[in-house]
Amino acid sequence: MTIFDSILFGIVEGLTEFLPISSTAHLIITSKFLNIPSNDFIKFFEIFIQTGAILSVIVLYFKYILKNKGLIIKIIISFIFTSLIALPLYKIIKNIFFESMSLIIFNMIFLGIIIIILEILIKKNKIFINKDLQSLTIKDAILIGIAQALSVMPGVSRAGAVILIMFILKYKREEAVLYSFLLSVPTIIAAGLFDLYKMGFDKIFLSAQNLNIVIFGFLSSFISALIVIKLFIMYLQRNDLKIFGYYRIILGIILYFIFFLI
Repeated sequence: MTIFDSILFGIVEGLTEFLPISSTAHLIITSKFLNIPSNDFIKFFEIFIQTGAILSVIVLYFKYILKNKGLIIKIIISFIFTSLIALPLYKIIKNIFFESMSLIIFNMIFLGIIIIILEILIKKNKIFINKDLQSLTIKDAILIGIAQALSVMPGVSRAGAVILIMFILKYKREEAVLYSFLLSVPTIIAAGLFDLYKMGFDKIFLSAQNLNIVIFGFLSSFISALIVIKLFIMYLQRNDLKIFGYYRIILGIILYFIFFLI
């Protein structure tokens, strides 16, 4: 991996982590197109650049959390229920799910269709999204945590799973997206630490070149995520999420042609 590759990976991570389009799927696709083989350093790198994206959430919403401390309990509850479901599936996730391009393509298209359907139902007033995070209940926090656990399958999207279940639970778009941002902090940090534990901390060796790669990837992830979060919130003030549904479907079809028909 070169420094250019690391910057590209960081940008991909930052651009996709908080949008309902699956950052994991995009990183896997990027690896395949760049022909970057998986090894202990690459696995560590992909984990570490996620912390750059997470840092952007902390920077932007630290004061918000301090003013809404009651929300922390709900975030912890959601995280716990995600963990209870995701942890037992760890080996299956890493050894089977992440190796299946057909699963990624199916999830990309299927969730894209679900996004579009929900947005149509909202537009037709079949679903009223009028709740804010102040009305978030423990029951809703549990359901959100369970839904987030589905995102262990590449192509689903952690942010997408959270946002869609919150639509169903009648939360406003901006509130659903904000909660997905905040819930990402403990979820991704814990998942990263668990991956490192399973991989073995003793296997991580950073030469001078590798250290530069990690630093550039981290910074590009942080900066791109910072920009995306701000733009995403602004976008949602006047628009729905259908464009992301169409994007998922189109990308899924393109990937199907590339990997299975060409």
